[in-house]
Amino acid sequence: MGDLLSHITVETSSNPDATVIWLHGLGADGHDFEPIVPELNLPKDSAVRFIFPNAPSIPVTINGGYVMPAWYDILEMSIDRKVDDQQLRASANEIVKIINNEIALGIKSERIILAGFSQGGAVAIESALTFEKKLGGLLLMSTYFATKDTIEFSPQNRDIPVVIHHGDFDPVVPVTLSQVSEQKLKQENYQVSIRTYPMEHSVCSQQINDIGQWLAERLA
Repeated sequence: MGDLLSHITVETSSNPDATVIWLHGLGADGHDFEPIVPELNLPKDSAVRFIFPNAPSIPVTINGGYVMPAWYDILEMSIDRKVDDQQLRASANEIVKIINNEIALGIKSERIILAGFSQGGAVAIESALTFEKKLGGLLLMSTYFATKDTIEFSPQNRDIPVVIHHGDFDPVVPVTLSQVSEQKLKQENYQVSIRTYPMEHSVCSQQINDIGQWLAERLA
């Protein structure tokens, strides 16, 4: 499959029959969400491979050109976030390589779920909704639809369930941006559910519980 992005792998059992690919936010790495796996309380008999890819380190314009892990450059702090679309799509292509590698390893595409937090969520939307085979679901956390005006939706993933989570008090990515994503996806006839939590730009225990239940249902 060629070179894959460096990543951390956690398996809940040997011989996994499902995969969750989970993308971190700006300045973090694959270890960021790794500790969440046991907290999801998935059913004892579930055999899931969690893959936490590491974004490459690049200069980030809004942080004074400081080099840090990032899926793409953010060019200005505008409400809709002027971003480097080309880099975002390049990152989405790297995630597609990981999806295709999982399929090559014998995981059915319908049992592959993409999840992403903040910047990682913007890449996850692009990767999942342009992918040419049916996927199992898309989880978007505290993120925004950076490519909403340019994305080319894949017919194969028109009925993918999309879950959006966001903090009511998020000072980094305003919750209104998730509402914009929901609106856009509903206009395109996606099945979308949105839930907010009393938190800032983070995750909380109630949300982790909800994610665990949703994953268990999707992968039952």
